[in-house]
Amino acid sequence: MVKLKRKSRIWIGLRNGFLVTVTVFTLWMILSNIMTAYEQKSYPPKGELLEVDGKQMHVYTKGEGDNTIVLLSGLGTAAPTLDFEPLVNEMAKDNKVVVVELFGYGWSENTNKERTVKNIVGEIRTALKKANIPGPYILMPHSISGIYSMYFAYTYPEEVKAVIGIDPTLPKELDYFGESLPAMPKFLSLVSPTGLARLAVLINSKGFLPIAEEATYSKENLEMTKAISAWKSYNISIINEANELKNNIKKTTAMSFPSHMPVLLFTTTNGKVTEDGKNNITFYETQLTNSPSSKIIQLQGHHYLHWTRYKQISKDVKDFIASINTVQ
Repeated sequence: MVKLKRKSRIWIGLRNGFLVTVTVFTLWMILSNIMTAYEQKSYPPKGELLEVDGKQMHVYTKGEGDNTIVLLSGLGTAAPTLDFEPLVNEMAKDNKVVVVELFGYGWSENTNKERTVKNIVGEIRTALKKANIPGPYILMPHSISGIYSMYFAYTYPEEVKAVIGIDPTLPKELDYFGESLPAMPKFLSLVSPTGLARLAVLINSKGFLPIAEEATYSKENLEMTKAISAWKSYNISIINEANELKNNIKKTTAMSFPSHMPVLLFTTTNGKVTEDGKNNITFYETQLTNSPSSKIIQLQGHHYLHWTRYKQISKDVKDFIASINTVQ
């Protein structure tokens, strides 16, 4: 009888604990969604929202000039416009600089449309045309957007003047280093709508912010970055994009930049090195074109080189563009 009472008390305790947990979680989820709605009104888009395939895509533009630089972010960068801001401010002194936020990023809506390289590049081109930004463009991809830039430049060479990669991932890289891509579980798409992303931001906000000197990003920028990270982290568009990467690489692995196209590749000094001596430089050397302007520049810093080396990158970009114009 005593044992039954003990078991009953344990069961009641577990049940009550479960009910309390569910109640707290539900209240947090409701509160998080209310905060998201409030933040979205408080932090309106910095650029234009354009309809692309029935969804709203955010395009931010700054500066004027003879050259149009199109910045494309790496996988999972919550707020590309904010992330690139210091680099945009520098390059916009001499150029028109455009940040296209893909679906699932920043102020752009999410989409269930397949994240194939063809669809993504098609959406970028449509957004640029709807924003009345004519080419030819200087594509400037960071990280995984190197895949999309390769497809763009190979398929529509008349629309691309040059490519400038910020430690870009390129299609042949996996084979070169003998690497593979892990899949991203679909259940992670619940992280943002359930408020778990917001909780993570509250617990470890620094993990969602650029690693840069204090004066690099404004307080407003950092607050917006934290807010958008709570709205956007691990949404369905990004998860589908990550899980489509293997197929996108297969579709582009036989492609190369047109031989005449100037290509500038920035990479880190602390990149990967294999036992047989392969590294970022030796790989990128295989990707350069015959253009006399094509080259590789190594910089100290994080994979997100633009967080800390935006001034140097801007200077090198200016010199690169000048060299293109001299050759032409």
